[in-house]
Amino acid sequence: MAKPKVVLGVSGGIAAYKACELLRRLTEGGHEVRVVPTASALHFVGEATWSALSGQPAATEVWADVHEVPHVRIGQSADLVVVAPATADLLAKAAHGLADDLLTNTLLTARCPVVFAPAMHTEMWEHPATQANVATLRGRGAIVIEPAVGRLTGVDTGKGRLPEPDEIFEVCRRVLARGPERSGPDLAGRRLVVSAGGTREPLDPVRYLGNRSSGLQGYALARTAVARGAQVTLIAANTALPDPAGADVVRVQTAVQLREAVLKAAADADAVVMAAAVADFRPATYASGKIKKEEGKEPEPVALVRNPDILAEISADRPRPGQLVVGFAAETDDVLANGRKKLARKGCDLLVVNEVGERKAFGSAENEAVVLGADGSEHPVPYGPKEALADTVWDLVGERLA
Repeated sequence: MAKPKVVLGVSGGIAAYKACELLRRLTEGGHEVRVVPTASALHFVGEATWSALSGQPAATEVWADVHEVPHVRIGQSADLVVVAPATADLLAKAAHGLADDLLTNTLLTARCPVVFAPAMHTEMWEHPATQANVATLRGRGAIVIEPAVGRLTGVDTGKGRLPEPDEIFEVCRRVLARGPERSGPDLAGRRLVVSAGGTREPLDPVRYLGNRSSGLQGYALARTAVARGAQVTLIAANTALPDPAGADVVRVQTAVQLREAVLKAAADADAVVMAAAVADFRPATYASGKIKKEEGKEPEPVALVRNPDILAEISADRPRPGQLVVGFAAETDDVLANGRKKLARKGCDLLVVNEVGERKAFGSAENEAVVLGADGSEHPVPYGPKEALADTVWDLVGERLA
């Protein structure tokens, strides 16, 4: 099979050095990559580096190899164009159709999916001009990843940091995996909330009641939604996973904290997907000091109280008209029968039911499930990557929102 052809555009920001790692991930992932840096980008990373890492000459000039018409051919032949970092200047030029160098010419001639990974200071990202340019690009079908929050240049911190290269690669991989006919940002303009991981209910400063959820399915949902153009808030409970590129991540620990975060984020969301494993109970009392074992004495029983039922609550009292709610159910027996009962009890629109057990679902990169609809529908998803299940969920959500 022919290698997917990817154009990696690099504009002139300090984060250009991170694009070297993205380039490595793309080439190691079996992609044919052509690097198109701007003149400013070459002040940060030289042409020789791009050529050595990509295995082919970096394209830097409109007037080089004119017999090949590079300003037209590079964009025409690409399966994906990704610009990382994308500076405020580059976003402005792309939004207004300017073509004063090879990269902006390439963007105008590309008929494939285009992904921008912005990186700039917080004030530049938040400026109305930049936000208008981003809205214009998204309106035309481009995927503009939300920048990460963290250390910028100097001592500054805030929103504007380039997402980690591995996570940008995951967005690119998901866009390409959907194929040319389905790669468009079909969730563009949608605000989505996803919960992931497993809550922990503290018993004392050392111990807690928890579960085996790794957060992999919730993170797959978040990554897939970003790759399909959505604005995603990911509420992560006790995960050790890197932040998905483009998602706003809110970290929580307990079920009560998760409830607060979900209700806040859901206020303006089109859909809420509750993929987190939320503890049904928590200890009735919290010991401020570590509970000690005493020789010859059995421990006191641990009294439990119910946690709030977040899925049922948000299904019954939706803060936004037309909002869609998706739940997850992990079952060990009578999977579909129990799933149908839970769907009716919770009142959500869709319920993803999967069987759990040894080497099933929790901690695995694969999953198998049936998506049950409140309308009586059933959509089996065969065993495979959790991203495939995520795509099915978003397909069903997108159909219902439309």
